[in-house]
Amino acid sequence: MIGIELRSPDFSDHTPIPGRHAHDDENVSPSLEWIGVPTEAVELLLLCEDPDAPSGPFLHWLVTGIDPHAAGVPENQTPAGGREWPNDFGEVGWGGPAPPPGDPAHRYFFRLYVLSEPADLPDEPTVEDVYRAADSAALGRGTLVGLFQR
Repeated sequence: MIGIELRSPDFSDHTPIPGRHAHDDENVSPSLEWIGVPTEAVELLLLCEDPDAPSGPFLHWLVTGIDPHAAGVPENQTPAGGREWPNDFGEVGWGGPAPPPGDPAHRYFFRLYVLSEPADLPDEPTVEDVYRAADSAALGRGTLVGLFQR
């Protein structure tokens, strides 16, 4: 599998995500940039999940159908060509970090998948559904981890 460089001008890998991106603050999605998408890519899939949530993996953002020629997404926007799905807050689009107050910092995994075919997902996909669909068609993947604590 090809490694894709995924980064953000808003935070570095394994550092805190600025508070303005939090669900109970401005709730704006961070800017993301990526490098290394192979030419045979059909679409990109982007997700953000919190594996440290008390009830299990929590989906904060899912976007499919992203233009494989896109090199990133500006803050608070949908990636080019992308379809935003419901997150685990029950909202469509970005749902920022919202760990329980007092918890140690939660990890927020942003993953960009390069797919050889469109993602086949159920109407209300879980994190596990997304990984299953993405892994079956993945040519490459990039990961960026942000931290957040209240």
